[in-house]
Amino acid sequence: MLRTTIKQSVRQFNANASSSIKCHRLEGKVAIVTASTEGIGLSIARRLAQEGAKVMLSSRKEANVKKAVEELKSEGLQVAGTVCHVGKAEQRKNLFEKTKTNFGGLDILVSNAGINPAVGPALDSDEEVWDKIFDINVKCTYLLMKESLPLLKCSKSPSIIIMSSIAGYQPYNLLSIYSISKTALLGLIKATTSELADKGIRINGIAPGMIRTKMSQLLYESEENHELVKMNISMRRLGMPDEIAGLAAFLASDDASYITGETIIVSGGTNSRL
Repeated sequence: MLRTTIKQSVRQFNANASSSIKCHRLEGKVAIVTASTEGIGLSIARRLAQEGAKVMLSSRKEANVKKAVEELKSEGLQVAGTVCHVGKAEQRKNLFEKTKTNFGGLDILVSNAGINPAVGPALDSDEEVWDKIFDINVKCTYLLMKESLPLLKCSKSPSIIIMSSIAGYQPYNLLSIYSISKTALLGLIKATTSELADKGIRINGIAPGMIRTKMSQLLYESEENHELVKMNISMRRLGMPDEIAGLAAFLASDDASYITGETIIVSGGTNSRL
């Protein structure tokens, strides 16, 4: 019963969100969104395209890319897609080359790819877990930023958006290494703000709280877990991927032309900082 109610609420929210979109702030712009075949990444890709951007989707699995591209094209959106494991240099290179070939350049980079292969306290974590999480979540985010510069520097209003997490401010005990990697992304944004500003490029972060995605499914698939999670959220509900997508579209647009070096928390009022 709970699962049915949740699915109905999700469908209703998505329908209302889609029907309320009236902005065309991203007309003529080109965007890349990594890990964009489901969840938050797919919602961001859809919203950017709904606002007029041409969007390159990417994911590690070809079948997922094909499915997502077909879905968004069926909605009349201008998208393309390619396989890209962000940890593989040749696939990152191909991502940028295909974007330029298909759409002529790049204005918006959304670095959304991230992993969490293990749970547990920080001091109980294996070195392999540290390496894997930091390689994908932090190092590859930096490499995507660096490798995007030749294209972004040709844009009239370039923007980079990094997906962090509320866990970067308030670590989750069982997601300790993941949380630390998300804190590192806050530092990456701050450390590169001035350098990118000198090149005319804005960089900002988004720190989602508890969002209803496959990754957080354990937190809401049982009524007991769902109620426990909601107790720490002022709005008493989990967020929806589209509620992250709307902020991404704003940050990528000229409405945010004087915002850089910031990370915005989207958490329904979950305690995170002063």
